[in-house]
Amino acid sequence: MASDVQHRRPVVGVLLAAGRGTRFGGDKLRAAIPHAALDVPAGTPLGVASARRLVEALPDSIAVIRTGDSALRAMFETTGIAIVECANADDGMGASLACGVRARADANGWIVALADMPWIASATIIAIATALHAGADIVAPRYRGMRGHPVGFSRRHGAALRGLTGDAGARAIVAAHASRMTLLDVDDPGTVRDVDTPHALGDRAVE
Repeated sequence: MASDVQHRRPVVGVLLAAGRGTRFGGDKLRAAIPHAALDVPAGTPLGVASARRLVEALPDSIAVIRTGDSALRAMFETTGIAIVECANADDGMGASLACGVRARADANGWIVALADMPWIASATIIAIATALHAGADIVAPRYRGMRGHPVGFSRRHGAALRGLTGDAGARAIVAAHASRMTLLDVDDPGTVRDVDTPHALGDRAVE
């Protein structure tokens, strides 16, 4: 019976979208992608592309944003992703992730995605979710020897994720359980490409 209940619980995508984009110069997630690449049309806002990929793979996904960020909320509402406002998002990525996991504490696992990585293939996200449902502990994609994103966590890490603070994200959890991590080799360059600067947004190398 317990196994049946576990499989009825979804794996939830958690899109971290509460940063201020300081290195980018602000409003990063609303910036338009200038070139079509990896099935993302030119002109798509960066955050929209990331949210669409996550929802396509995991319909039961949420985006974590800063409280009161009405512009970002309105943008994400067009993608079908659920929205969680995090009052202490400025404390860092760990705080935002904790908000997201607390909002969906009933999940069978969580796949943590970064909103500035719009080129990740939906198939990669589905493969990570499949591994979690099959009993994997922590799952990450690997592209040409490089570990990438998003990272999936099984339900057993729920308490640790909910207790995160500061800006370190879940790195300490990953490090503490490195021997239990499953690495999925993927042909997906989007797993290792993020956008920190306007130059990175327009880099055609992602094609």
